[in-house]
Amino acid sequence: MRREKLPDIFGSMVFDDRVMRSRLSEKVYKSLKKTIDENAKLDEDVANAVAEEMREWALEKGATHFTHWFQPLTGVTAEKHDSFITPSPDGGVIMEFSGKELIKGEPDASSFPSGGLRATFEARGYTAWDPTSYAFIKDHTLCIPTAFCSYSGDALDKKTPLLRSMQALDRQAKRILKLFKVDAKYVRTSVGPEQEYFLIDSEMYEKRPDLIYTGRTLFGAMPPKGQELDDHYFGVIKPRVTAFMEDLNNELWKLGILAKTEHNEVAPAQHELAPIYSTTNVATDNNQLTMEIMQKVARKHGMVCLLHEKPFAGVNGSGKHNNWSMATDSGMNLLSPGETPYENAQFLLFLSAVIKAVDDYQDLLRLSVATAGNDHRLGANEAPPAIISIFLGDELTEVLEAIKNDKPYKGKERELMKLGVSALPRFSKDTTDRNRTSPFAFTGNKFEFRSLGSSNSIACCNIMLNAAVAESLKEFADVLEKADDFENALHDLIKNTIKEHERILFNGNGYTEAWVEEATKVRGLSNLRTTVDAMPHLLDEKNKTMLMAHKVFTESELKSRCEIMLENYCKTVNIEGHTMVDMVRKNYLPAIEDYLYNLAKTTSLMKSVSSNVKCNYEITTMERLSELTDYILERVKDLEAALEALKEYDDILKTAEAIRDDVIPKMEHLRKHVDEAEMLTSEDCWPFPSYGKLLFSVY
Repeated sequence: MRREKLPDIFGSMVFDDRVMRSRLSEKVYKSLKKTIDENAKLDEDVANAVAEEMREWALEKGATHFTHWFQPLTGVTAEKHDSFITPSPDGGVIMEFSGKELIKGEPDASSFPSGGLRATFEARGYTAWDPTSYAFIKDHTLCIPTAFCSYSGDALDKKTPLLRSMQALDRQAKRILKLFKVDAKYVRTSVGPEQEYFLIDSEMYEKRPDLIYTGRTLFGAMPPKGQELDDHYFGVIKPRVTAFMEDLNNELWKLGILAKTEHNEVAPAQHELAPIYSTTNVATDNNQLTMEIMQKVARKHGMVCLLHEKPFAGVNGSGKHNNWSMATDSGMNLLSPGETPYENAQFLLFLSAVIKAVDDYQDLLRLSVATAGNDHRLGANEAPPAIISIFLGDELTEVLEAIKNDKPYKGKERELMKLGVSALPRFSKDTTDRNRTSPFAFTGNKFEFRSLGSSNSIACCNIMLNAAVAESLKEFADVLEKADDFENALHDLIKNTIKEHERILFNGNGYTEAWVEEATKVRGLSNLRTTVDAMPHLLDEKNKTMLMAHKVFTESELKSRCEIMLENYCKTVNIEGHTMVDMVRKNYLPAIEDYLYNLAKTTSLMKSVSSNVKCNYEITTMERLSELTDYILERVKDLEAALEALKEYDDILKTAEAIRDDVIPKMEHLRKHVDEAEMLTSEDCWPFPSYGKLLFSVY
């Protein structure tokens, strides 16, 4: 079968700039581009013209329906499909799609999380077209990226505050650039999110209710082999996974998603996909699509894609590295140090702004990645600690140290890498290493925020990062715009910022207990270990003041989001707890009892044949399993009682604290006993597929 060439299929299902330029009149195209590039008001006549061409294009591609595609506070996307058909007088149908339908939709808002912003009976909500993110066709439906708000105008989604944060940063960054005589139409943040995931066999998945209900295994003893040999990372990709990746790439490329890098990750059955950078709101849309399509394509190949942060205990969990940078419309990367960073004052000022932002709002960055799933991953020796810090590398650290102390910087000469083999090429060694333990690392011309969980929307962390940096830039601009001597004021500002915020800079090993001690007790950095610890800080006065000042959130939106995130945490763990109880009572205890019965029968039969038969294996196994069944029964009763006690709380924070302090420890205790019982029970009697089968069945 002839394969289509990549340039022919790339973006073939996207109403992108190429399509708009070819199908829209010059006047309409220029007006729409002004709206996209400069936030100009959208003209109604332009909307109608765009809608007409969008409809014709979609029909040519085989679309039958359209939908306003949005991102409510559920963490996934939402869509309500309407067909293009309208009845005609002769009893047939005509295909219509107006500018009004393009610009605005009215989905029912009552069943989406609102955190008290809307009563259940207040159903009306609105979706508004985001023209900065291209429309696309998925499953014969024209999908129009939109923002989602309530009847009262409150944002009920992740897109709206993201766009507000991008606008805030654009406004403040242009003030700074103006001082450097740089004329920019706009400054946009760009993101390239690396997506980690697991692939397991569908047949195995269907036999695990914990995976079906919660996305992670709540029980499971480790197999003899895990990731100890480091043989999976960057290893040869197996044929079944290769076929999945090829299919996935094609589907993503059709939607204009710049899927670039793919490889095996550290844990068995774990993999990663990384795209090329795109504007933050587009990257957010694309990442949501990527997760959806991963799961859909995996099913076609007889597999299931797991996006939970910790689907398997004992092996690495999955994260999502958020590579973040700022650039002007001309392509100037504001975080590019150039060949001589010490002399690049503009770069140093923007770098200082990020350092200040991360230090001032470390709690906002931490809570932006807080979920029940990510709590299992952060702080383990596989992911950054819950403590936020910045890695700059040796060269930039020395540059900032020289500025802080008013000393000359000699610069680091690039060394030539010599590998000792004549035939191998020689190349320049980078002036600094990378640090995989840092949650926020500078990696050449961008920052890599590594704390996100694999199932997270990247909108949340980028909202906080954009807003925090916008605040730093605002404070800088307020000072520099009033300065009589710009050069001296600039030098002093960078120098003082480094002195005031150097506590956030750390180039060492973030996994050690020594760092936790130093960070919290010496440097005074926050260590918000869990979602319950982190989330209430959203409503700290300094955070509310900053976010509201830049019009990223209103106070009511902030309160609603705090409540929604805590409520989601509670519901997630509550489902996990009830799933554990269900599995233990219906499956694990009966299975262990069956095996005990078989052992007892075997022992009795053997002893009836000869009184000299000792039956040491049977008897010792029965004794320990009998003890374990008693322990398991007591532990499941404890868990049931703890879950029942949650109903007594009428405050969401109190409920979350009870889950953190009482329910989760009881879940861990119960799992410990069940996992030990698995190691003593015949595989034939065990009710669910083992970790060995789950992790290695695809291969």
